[in-house]
Amino acid sequence: MKTGDNVLISPEVTHKSDWTQGTVIDVEANPFVGTVISAETPSGEIYFDKEYQFKPVF
Repeated sequence: MKTGDNVLISPEVTHKSDWTQGTVIDVEANPFVGTVISAETPSGEIYFDKEYQFKPVF
């Protein structure tokens, strides 16, 4: 994933009932946990977590 990609954010991250759509705003190579993705929803909420919590939207 790279900045600008559209993604679905896991309910485990958002605490909502379903996957939430967002746009990747940052990709960080964290030496302790691996790749960390930050994504912003259309409503302006920002979520971040490990890469496996995000699915690309095609």
